[in-house]
Amino acid sequence: MKSNLRWSILAAPLALMACSNAEGPKTVSATPAVKPAEKAPAPFPSTYKAYPGVATAIRNVTIYDGEGGKINNGVVFMSGGKISSVGGADTNIPAGVNVVDGTGKFVTPGIIDIHSHLGDYPTPSVEAHSDGNEATSPTTPEVWAEHSVWPQDPGFSRALANGGVTALQVLPGSANLMGGRSVVLKNVYARTVQGMKFPDAPYGMKMACGENPKRVYGSKGRMPSTRMGNIAVNRQTWIKAQEYKKKRDSGKEYTRDIGMETLAGVLDGDISIQNHCYRADEMAIVLDMAKEFGYKVSTFHHAVESYKIADLLRDNDVCSAVWADWWGFKMEAYDAIPENAAILHNTGACVVIHSDDENQIQRLNQEAAKAQADGRRMGFNISDADVIKWLTYNPAKALGIADKTGSLKAGKMADLVLWNGNPLSVYARPDKVWIDGALMFDASNPKIRPVSDFELGQPGEGDVK
Repeated sequence: MKSNLRWSILAAPLALMACSNAEGPKTVSATPAVKPAEKAPAPFPSTYKAYPGVATAIRNVTIYDGEGGKINNGVVFMSGGKISSVGGADTNIPAGVNVVDGTGKFVTPGIIDIHSHLGDYPTPSVEAHSDGNEATSPTTPEVWAEHSVWPQDPGFSRALANGGVTALQVLPGSANLMGGRSVVLKNVYARTVQGMKFPDAPYGMKMACGENPKRVYGSKGRMPSTRMGNIAVNRQTWIKAQEYKKKRDSGKEYTRDIGMETLAGVLDGDISIQNHCYRADEMAIVLDMAKEFGYKVSTFHHAVESYKIADLLRDNDVCSAVWADWWGFKMEAYDAIPENAAILHNTGACVVIHSDDENQIQRLNQEAAKAQADGRRMGFNISDADVIKWLTYNPAKALGIADKTGSLKAGKMADLVLWNGNPLSVYARPDKVWIDGALMFDASNPKIRPVSDFELGQPGEGDVK
């Protein structure tokens, strides 16, 4: 059982593939005095461009649309990188397009992992690759996870081929109270992280409460060493962020501070808070702190005690990104219960199933099925179509990209998976995976089986071709 403490140099998450588009711009180290009107172009912009695809219809297939809907003997038609139509057997299929027979198979939106460290803790997990925690200060909002992402991490291709993962959020680790910016990626092969960046996806900022920050910094003889120290350092830092934002908005010249820029972005509502937190009492305190300083918590991650405050989370529109049954690997994980996700769902709160692990990301569908089964044993009859929402639409909503992906609706990105059977079966595997309408994985075609450069020539690793 992993402790999920990504501050350790032994931590090991995910991986990828290589061959993309334009390189990102060169950065400038100077931070001159600027005025708010002088809006600089976004640094490290996305250079993502969809791979070429062909107009394709999948017919005779069971469809879970990602928002709780199910269509038997349905049709999904995609063209130009977008979903064109979704419907029953009578849905029009234009002449001359590629047609895939989905008899006995299922289609879902692409799986989205809201909590990953792929690329920042790539495989192999050695000290030289440990790039997920800037564990030199309890608050490091100035660091950006994307600046550690190694696009050739083999975990990316394994997540695509084995788990049907089409998008993921890569986060800094949980050593710090404020760990830095996260980044949302398309799970495509690219030479650069800019070539993977999900176009126009909002940034997130990783925060952590509980054991990790107080242990890491208490062991160094500095604050915080207690939970009350955690909150005190957070509040003092938010006060500084408010002061910085006031200067920035005053119309007068001010000196840029890249950490304060991130925090001011949170206060502006442009950057979401992704908060590592286990205990219910701490989540409630964090929600009060967010109200004090005027920011919004998007999601509590791990959140093993969310079931205790399900109504509070529902009323504050906060998602819980959880596992099915990880527990007991540290004290704050001891009161976890396998019915956590089901209780949240039954209360009307937002549920997301996440990985935090390079192996778990390859079987999030099975993780969701376990959580569903635990709920059913408790008496909650949660439909398969609703459970798929935990893996698709809900994480997209929590990341601020639900208008673009996460469900099968006309006009959305054609990010979808054709499964060889019910995706909530332990036997289910992706048969084909499309990202923006481009076929990125085909189990029946050895030429469309991704292998990272790092795996080539290593016996027993990846696809030996």
